[in-house]
Amino acid sequence: MTLLNLLSGLIALIFVFKQNWILTGIFVLSGILFDFLDGLSARSFKVSSPLGLQLDSLADMVTSGVVPAFTLSFLIAGSLGFSLTENFVFDTPHLLALFGLTVALASAYRLAKFNIDDRQTTSFIGLPTPANALFLISLALIITGDDYPALSHWLNNPYILIFTAFMSAFLLNSGLPLFGLKFKNFNFSGNWEKYLIIILSIILLAIFKIVAVPLTIILYILISIAKNNLK
Repeated sequence: MTLLNLLSGLIALIFVFKQNWILTGIFVLSGILFDFLDGLSARSFKVSSPLGLQLDSLADMVTSGVVPAFTLSFLIAGSLGFSLTENFVFDTPHLLALFGLTVALASAYRLAKFNIDDRQTTSFIGLPTPANALFLISLALIITGDDYPALSHWLNNPYILIFTAFMSAFLLNSGLPLFGLKFKNFNFSGNWEKYLIIILSIILLAIFKIVAVPLTIILYILISIAKNNLK
């Protein structure tokens, strides 16, 4: 399961360089699904191991770290009017495009911290790399899509995209507590935030389609902050 996550990320990376954002998104999503299933399988069969933990992070680094980082770099390059893979030179526009790669550096740091942090067994501290990957891939689909031209035009700005890169890096390694989505039981009182985000995500998906993805992740952060303040 873990290696299928890695394989999905490697295939997604091929489609990043082709700037085929739909197939990039499909393979990132499949990698995240395999990531979920390998954790579920390990817990169900009680076969978790230190090797599995390290391998899982290495796979996540590709699928949820390298792929979204290059996605953002390609988007920045496109907003500046050039392709990242053609005639790369060390001038200001090309160097600006490399700011997208800060997402890969921040993801590596977060994943390394996660492996040695025993506080993140049922919840998270900082934005999980899969959520950040979905956020950034969805931006590529919005920018290159035709459904929301005004939003696409606003997002397709190099400074907005560079700000997004630094904000992603910050959120990945922030001290912000975020609730996990694993259910120990199905009581509403102990899981209200999980039910709320699931219901809201379904409603947003029905109304806004791909725009629902970044909106859901923003709501996930806001609901987590609200929950922390209610304690």
